[in-house]
Amino acid sequence: MDWANAVIQGVLLGGLYALFAAGLSLIFGVMRLVNIAHGDLIVLSAYLALTVTTALGLSPLLALIIVVPGMGLIGYTLQRAILNRTMGEDLLPPLLVTFGLSVIIQNALLMGYTADPQNLQAGAIEVASVEIGAIALGVMPLIVFGTAVVVIAGLQWMFYHTALGRAFRATSDRQDIAQLMGLNRAHIFGLAMGLSLAVTALAGVFLGIRTSFDPAAGSARLIFGFEAVIIGGLGNLWGTLAGGVILGVAQTVGAKINPGYQILAGHIVFLLILAVRPRGLFPRIDG
Repeated sequence: MDWANAVIQGVLLGGLYALFAAGLSLIFGVMRLVNIAHGDLIVLSAYLALTVTTALGLSPLLALIIVVPGMGLIGYTLQRAILNRTMGEDLLPPLLVTFGLSVIIQNALLMGYTADPQNLQAGAIEVASVEIGAIALGVMPLIVFGTAVVVIAGLQWMFYHTALGRAFRATSDRQDIAQLMGLNRAHIFGLAMGLSLAVTALAGVFLGIRTSFDPAAGSARLIFGFEAVIIGGLGNLWGTLAGGVILGVAQTVGAKINPGYQILAGHIVFLLILAVRPRGLFPRIDG
């Protein structure tokens, strides 16, 4: 039963990793952009939620009403003002710019909030649980996992059943033709980044409720997000959820074997899958 509990807890943890990865998968699928600053933007979302909860006395979950559109606006502005100027055939400029952005965010947070670990207090819901037989499932992890499923299902529906989704796919497939057909590439990319950071805001708030965070916490979240995306298959949103679950289960099972193996077990599973399936388990099939 202990092993079954470890697997179930890993599945729920995978929901958080899927939220880390969903924004990465979205912008890679639309723009072929690898955002090195993604982990730091997750942490920025957590600090923004901390500021809102402190200033307004709101619950972190209610603070999402402000944090999600706020991060979406930051993403759109960032893409239009900076990142669009670096986009092109060469992948190096956007990598360098997002790396620089990562450094700037970390240092700005360090100056504004110090290096002391912070936490978002959500009240009784943090420790609430429901029992299924001999297994106790935390209410907050269930909410996070359910949110991940809803977000990924919503993004998938949006991509294939809305005008915005068609614009995303058209711009991703052939930017030149999409531009000739009247689509504003800069605006479409800005909307994609805004949507990505709106999802990132959810991940940041849930991260802050689940564990403590500090200005340097983004690097590990970036790695977990990348691993979930690559395990599932680049550009495949449902694959991203599967990748997050696989990574979460690997970590909880590794921790069950030995607490020191938790992070290592996830990395080993990632490398094994990458060796067998270099494009991930469920790569997007173009065309």
